[in-house]
Amino acid sequence: MDQAYYLLHKPFGYLSQFISNQKTRRKQKFLGELGSFQDDTMAIGRLDQDSEGLILLTTDGLFSEFIRSKKIEKEYYVQVDGIPTEIDLDKLREGVSISDQGELHTCLPAKVKLLDPQPDFPKRIKPVRDDRHGPSIWISIIVNEGMFRQVRKMTAVIGFPTLRLIRVRVGDFHLNGLNPGEYKEITEQELRDIAYLA
Repeated sequence: MDQAYYLLHKPFGYLSQFISNQKTRRKQKFLGELGSFQDDTMAIGRLDQDSEGLILLTTDGLFSEFIRSKKIEKEYYVQVDGIPTEIDLDKLREGVSISDQGELHTCLPAKVKLLDPQPDFPKRIKPVRDDRHGPSIWISIIVNEGMFRQVRKMTAVIGFPTLRLIRVRVGDFHLNGLNPGEYKEITEQELRDIAYLA
């Protein structure tokens, strides 16, 4: 197994890329600052700068295509502004329409549930507003697509803007035990378990 495969917990404030040649981005933080990776390592998919959680890294283009396919679920724990009802969440389960690159796109039905008990994540570097500004709640959203800021747009459409977003699972890979900024290699056996390697 000559290719490299990693799980990484992307912290808040980092871009999902390794370097940038743009002068305007000198003050930005990049994934390459979090460890010693091969020059051709790439992130599979993206998490926007304000989002946190699991991101897979690899040097294997075929593996990247495999993970980005609509067969692979991506699960997010999302703290939303307000308390949605099951009727509100049903809209996400049916598939809402969002803007994607200037065009209206109807999302595939999502798997959605209120999280009970609520997750107890460490506080973010930049605090999320507190309950004095109104209640908030965490929900789980599972999607098979990966459009730009998709989950944030989905919760906004139903009237409950996202306050904090953490990706906890990609397919059979989980965030479990990884702290922000930490990463670990994916083993050959784990690749076999997901039927990527024969």
